[in-house]
Amino acid sequence: MPLYTDEAIVLRTRKLAEADRIITLLTRQHGVVRAVAKGVRRTSSRFGSRLEPFTHVDLQLVEGRNLDTITQAVTLAPFGEAISADYDKYTAASVMLETAERLVAEEREPSVQQYHLLIGGLRAMAAGEHRAGDVMDAFVLRSLAVAGYAPSFDGCARCGLEGPHRSFHPASGGVLCSDCRMPGSAHPAPTTIVLLGALLAGDWPVVHEATDRDRREARGLVSAYLAWHLERGLRSMPYAQ
Repeated sequence: MPLYTDEAIVLRTRKLAEADRIITLLTRQHGVVRAVAKGVRRTSSRFGSRLEPFTHVDLQLVEGRNLDTITQAVTLAPFGEAISADYDKYTAASVMLETAERLVAEEREPSVQQYHLLIGGLRAMAAGEHRAGDVMDAFVLRSLAVAGYAPSFDGCARCGLEGPHRSFHPASGGVLCSDCRMPGSAHPAPTTIVLLGALLAGDWPVVHEATDRDRREARGLVSAYLAWHLERGLRSMPYAQ
């Protein structure tokens, strides 16, 4: 059977039979891969703890017809240790994992940008230098941009007229001018639009100055924009603070 190696982030796991698990991975070279880790639920397993969500691992796998099989796992970065110890980090990082999996549409299709973006996001989450919710929102916006759904927070998403603009419409791709405003558009505060632009650009000094009100409003718009492009919301999003 073909044997290959790759780096990966563990996205999620589920039980299989009595002692195995199916591990969903975002790999560097092969995109989303689903693989079996045999015997991983036994206490004697040699790499069980290395295949938990949020962990960055170096893997050796055997290619299978339906599912690959993990034969070796080496931890590169145990992001899960710091993330799982804090509720806000855990729930926000769970949104990041689910977002990454949903936006990489085809299994085994390389998505190197999404892979590196997720590693950077988990590293920032584990380090705790920024609020967990801010890291999550920044990741979601950038992940959407990598997938081809970059929102506009400056020029009108329909006609390109330079802003600032006060209307936001997920289906139209971001902010809209008064002439292009669509029914059902949201009307966030100007400071919320500034915050959204800073999250997308990674302008952390501006993000750190944002008020809790602006953060709450921005979170709702990020969630709505993501749900529109995924055609349904994330299971993990309601739990994120």
